[in-house]
Amino acid sequence: MSPDNSNNKKIARTRHIKYFTYFLDILPARMSMYDSIRVSIAFFAISGLDVLDAINTLEESKRKNICDWLYSLQVLPNDSGDCSCCGFQGSSTLIARGLNYQACGHLAMTYTALACLIILGDDLSRVDKTAVLAGVRALQQQDGSFRSTMAGSENDMRFVYCASCICYMLKDWSGMDVERTVDYIVQSLSYDGGIGQGPHSESHGGSMFCAVASLTLMGRLHTTFNSKQVFKLILLLEGLRRWAIMRQENGFQGRPNKEVDTCYSFWVGATLKMLDMLTSMDFVENRSFVMSTQHDVAGGFSKFVNTVPDPLHTYLGLSGLSLMGEKGLLQIHPALNITERAYSHLQRLHDSWPDTTSQ
Repeated sequence: MSPDNSNNKKIARTRHIKYFTYFLDILPARMSMYDSIRVSIAFFAISGLDVLDAINTLEESKRKNICDWLYSLQVLPNDSGDCSCCGFQGSSTLIARGLNYQACGHLAMTYTALACLIILGDDLSRVDKTAVLAGVRALQQQDGSFRSTMAGSENDMRFVYCASCICYMLKDWSGMDVERTVDYIVQSLSYDGGIGQGPHSESHGGSMFCAVASLTLMGRLHTTFNSKQVFKLILLLEGLRRWAIMRQENGFQGRPNKEVDTCYSFWVGATLKMLDMLTSMDFVENRSFVMSTQHDVAGGFSKFVNTVPDPLHTYLGLSGLSLMGEKGLLQIHPALNITERAYSHLQRLHDSWPDTTSQ
């Protein structure tokens, strides 16, 4: 089904640009609890501007300042050469306050920092690739999963995805044992055809996206099993497709019997795209729901109708609309969760780099 926007309200582009730009300047008091993940919030704003084809509304000096800020958060090897904590932190707050704090990278912050640099046109020349990849490798667990930081955290599919993105963006898969990671994903398949955060966990739209995107970036989505297990692969893909498309009511829900939520238009929509099932979505119904969460005056999209907008749902709402070919939005690369424009810049960087380790 093709999207029909003729009788629906339009994207409040100018309002959304102003909304995203605001979050690059200040974090409002109501969101102060998220100060430790400022890099992720910056990613939603920067990539959101890019989806709106408005990245050039940021002056060159502003873009340079953001890149310099991101590089200031890079954790480099310590005096003994240990790289286990290398990567990017999420905020400069603890550093600025001069607290007795041991710097430690975080997988989600490293992924979003690298993505921001790519979107802003940086050449990644100041990234210590060897150290970052060593930091990623140090976070992989025996079962193939990843925890987010050496400082301690849970380990699940979210960080499998972040690790996969980092390895892909740096064109070097030495940061993980790929076979062990693939096995973790396969072990996380649920009885209902979906994928959970880990083995024996409930299927979830976000977890499924992370797993399918990781396999896509690895080039393993259609070769998860060996040549003697083709039937098993067919069953896997059909189960994933069925579970994902069943998540649509008008918009998409993250789990059965849950409310539809703006962000799942991307999480589940991108999964359907990677599984060659996007056209099975009801574009009109999904667009109608997403647009019902748009705040026309203040800008932004919210999680549900008549609730407060936030940067995450604003960015993912626009990204979900982009997947459906919404006019005025740049196309999204479904696996990396950046625009195809930014992805093309990354490909040019890859072409200029020497070949590194393969999978």
